[in-house]
Formats: sequence, structure tokens, C-alpha cells
Amino acid sequence: MTEFTVWAPDVARVRLHLPGVADHDMRAGPDGWWRVEVPAAGPGTDYAFLLDDDDTPLPDPRSAWQPTGVHGPSRRYDHAAFAWTDQGWPGRQLPGSILYELHVGTFTPEGTFDAAIDRLDHLVDLGVDLIELLPVNAFNGEHNWGYDGVCWYAPHQPYGGPDGLKRLVDAAHARGLGVILDVVYNHFGPSGAYAPRFAPYLTEQDNSWGRTVNLDGPHSDGVRRYIVDSVLMWLRDYHVDGLRLDAVHAMPDTRAVHILEQVAVEVEALATHLGRPLSLIAESDLNDPRLITAREAGGYGLHAQWNDDAHHALHTLLTGERQGYYGDFGSLECLTDVLTGAFFHAGTWSSFRNRSHGRPVDRHATPGHRFVAYLQNHDQIGNRATGDRISAGLSPALLRVGAMLLLTAPFTPMLFMGEEWAASTPWQFFTSHPEPELAAAVATGRRREFAAHGWPPGDVPDPQDPQTFLRSRLDWAELDKPEHREMYDFYRRLIALRKSRPDLADPRLHQVEVRHGDEFLVVRRGGCLVVANLAGRRQRVTLPGVARRVLLTTGEGVTVMRDRVELPAETAAIVAL
Repeated sequence: MTEFTVWAPDVARVRLHLPGVADHDMRAGPDGWWRVEVPAAGPGTDYAFLLDDDDTPLPDPRSAWQPTGVHGPSRRYDHAAFAWTDQGWPGRQLPGSILYELHVGTFTPEGTFDAAIDRLDHLVDLGVDLIELLPVNAFNGEHNWGYDGVCWYAPHQPYGGPDGLKRLVDAAHARGLGVILDVVYNHFGPSGAYAPRFAPYLTEQDNSWGRTVNLDGPHSDGVRRYIVDSVLMWLRDYHVDGLRLDAVHAMPDTRAVHILEQVAVEVEALATHLGRPLSLIAESDLNDPRLITAREAGGYGLHAQWNDDAHHALHTLLTGERQGYYGDFGSLECLTDVLTGAFFHAGTWSSFRNRSHGRPVDRHATPGHRFVAYLQNHDQIGNRATGDRISAGLSPALLRVGAMLLLTAPFTPMLFMGEEWAASTPWQFFTSHPEPELAAAVATGRRREFAAHGWPPGDVPDPQDPQTFLRSRLDWAELDKPEHREMYDFYRRLIALRKSRPDLADPRLHQVEVRHGDEFLVVRRGGCLVVANLAGRRQRVTLPGVARRVLLTTGEGVTVMRDRVELPAETAAIVAL
């Protein structure tokens, strides 16, 4: 027996549309849900809904499969039919793990889930524990970053659809890799968002990407259920190990139980049932520790959050850039504050915002692994005018210094695809909107945005130009070139050392000791010292203890003399005491 259901609380009539047969009138329940049973409509059946007296077929807001795109009919999908092989998968917890962020469409030339499987062994060899997929839910067009998704339950068909995502997760688990999925619940994309036709999913307020989601107004119970059920579906039916919740600061909620807490509670219950850890990672620009504080202590109970302050502190120190929100960063004092307290803006003045920002982290109560830190990510590369990676402007020597500071910090480190071999390919902002007016608006808005920062309009790639997308694909052949292979081998050794030395992954923020001087930094991590010379000249640095041996250096020419170390220009070393 096949039952079709849809939530449409303010609609007077709903019909189920199936190909080749008369439309079926659906029955309304007191909860706003409409239902009808159609015995012959099993898995693989295409269907749509008709609202009121409008004969326009609309896809299911909870569609699990959109095989012909977001404007086409939905298709019944049987989650139980997939033949999983990961029954013994114990899960992968966030503490102690290394994340690897990738975009399915540009990770390989083919841009599919199945093609990504062929590169998983590379990630195992590198030492990665969890891959983090940029959003894969269905959006209009062939390719974009994924943040314009409109079907919050359906994997994008050009990537491989529902079965393709399951094959990727299954293959990752077979290799000991966990999977984190980036999900967007703060807005719908601009094309193909039919859910608001069914119910009041949106408010009249706007955020940076469109109208905000209705989390606390009339009928918000159903909207919140829509989000929570999507969260549980990815974790349960697709076996993913965690979710990265995009821009939670753009999800205003005045109810006593915030939507993030509600999600955390239900995910904890699911993890208990499944018997494996499930992680929730927030992206937030609020610098608010409440997100990752346990519910018992009055927080929301999420497991981690992205830490842009860590990125900004490293990026500005290495590159010298100070424009825009980088203005307050760039000093060794700033990096010291981040390494010992996670946030730089912690109730302190932010010149970019022209106000104080953030709140201090309790260094004794909050472990550093609750902060995901990175030298590069999709935002910090792709939201530059030309999508240039940090490797485009830094020497290989300074790149290795940055990697060492990141991967010996008390945080959960994350790499962006290709970072491990200093990929020369940019990662630019690309779209493929079929609607000419939308395409033109996006391109114009992009040029206008960067013109305000002094970029000539001709230097900003057209997001709709297919070459913008093609330029952003990884070039795996670079791994055969000596300079790229050397960087990859260094990342491998650095990750292996982090995993072999408990001190280098110790998340206790209050145990991190930092001393800095004239363009040098000494970070004490238990029985290890990380010594970095950022200057363009050789320097001698006094150590807070007697060095027993050098564990790893970013370059040649490092000399250790009992309680001192001499470092060539732009070089760092890890020393055991």
C-alpha cells in the first residue's frame, strides 16, 4: 500500500497527479496534512501535487528524488532497497579527526559521487578521517556551489541522485572514512523553491540570500518539523556521520527552545538508537560559545562550530592582507589569543562591524576540538574576486609553516580539496542558472560587490561562464609534478605526526602556551614545541626547555643547540622536549 502525504495547512484543496491516470483528491487532516492511498503507485512512480484549482503540477516539498530537475515531477524512492555493506561501521567521532572539505562537482573531472569514490584512497593515504561534502541537495541547473538548493530531501541528480550518494558514503565507510554533509536550512534558492507554495515556510524578513525561514511564527511547528526530519533523514537513511549547518546566524528563532537545540536533542536520540556518534557542526559568525556548550550547562548542545577567527589570524599573518574583515587581524598577539582562547573577537571591538563582538570561551570547560579551524575553505577562497587560493600568493615555504601551525593547534583541523598539494587551480564562484534574467542578475551583483572593494569589473569572472566552472576543477595530474608531490608528502608526514603524538592533538585550550617575538612564535603543546620563523631572514630562537630531538621541519637547515634553535627564513619545526 502506497500513501502519499503533503503538508499544506492553508490550502483548500490538494490533488495527487500521476502520469496517465485521473488526478486523486486528497483528504485533509486537522494537522494540515493531506493524504491519499494509491495501491499501484510503488517505488519509481512519478508524481506531483495540484493546489486549490490550479492545474500546475508541483513537486513534493519532501521529495526524495528529482530525476528530471527541480521543476519536474517527484519520484517515489525506497530507502530500504539500497544494499548497504557498512553494517559494521562504528562511526567516526569529531574529536581527534581531520576533516577534508570537497565539492563533488569539481573534485573530479566527472563531477559525480561515483567518480569521487575513485579518489577516496588518496584521502586515506593522506590521513584524513572525515570528508565534508559541500551541499548536494537538488538545485536548478547543472552546477553551482550547492547553497541554492530548493529540495531539502533530494540529492542532486547530475551528481548521481540518491543511490549515488549512498554508494559514496558506503565506499567511504569501507575505507574507514566518515562523511559530513553540508546542509542549508536558512533560505531556499532562487529557482525551483515550491515548498512556500504549500505552507508558510518563509517570513517577510530577509537575510543575505533571500527571505528567512519561519521558525517562530504561525505554523512554524510544521516548518521546524520539515527541517528536523530532513536532518534525521540524512543521518539515518544516507548513513552520514554528521552535518555542517550553514549560516545558523541567519536562522532567527525567538521560541523558548531554539531550533538548534531541538535538532541537537533529536540527533542525540538517533545516535543512541543507531549506536554510533553523530556530529552537528554549526557555521556562525556570532562568536557565541552557547552553540557548542552542553545543554546541561544552558547551551544548544552542538558538537562544534567553524572558527573563522582561526582562519583570519593565520591568513593575515602569512599574507599581510588587511582589507575588509581582516583589518583587526594579522599580529602575533592575535594568533596567540586564538591559539589559547579560540576566538579573537571575544567581547572585544570589531572595527569591521564598528561594535564589540563575540563572547569569551571558557578555556577550562570548552575543549578546542569543538572549533573547526582551517587555512583555506570554500568561502575564504571562492568569495575572493578571482577565487585564488592562498598558494597563489605565498611561497611554498610559508605554506608549509601555515600548515604546521594549523595541524598542531588544539582545534579540529580541516583542509580544502587540493590544499594538500598546493593545487594551482582556483576555486571560483560559478552558477548555471537556466533563467537568463537570474543569470544576469547574479553576474551583475557579483561585479558590483567587488567593484566596491576596488576590483575592476573585468577581473571578476562571470559566474555563468562555463569556463569559470571548468577552471575550478582540481587537476589531479599536478600530483605527478615534483613541487606538488613534495607538498603532499609534507602534509602526509605532518598529519601522521599529529596522530602519533597525543600532545599535538590535545584539545585543552588552557594547556596551550605561546611566546612570540620579532616575527617568530613558540607554541608549547605538552612535551612538544612548535617553533615558527615568519621572517625573511634566519633567526635564533630560545626555547623554554631543552630540546631532545627534532620531529619535523618545514624545510632544511634547522639547527638545534640544547635550549635554542636556529631556523632559516620562513621555516618552522616541531621539537620534542
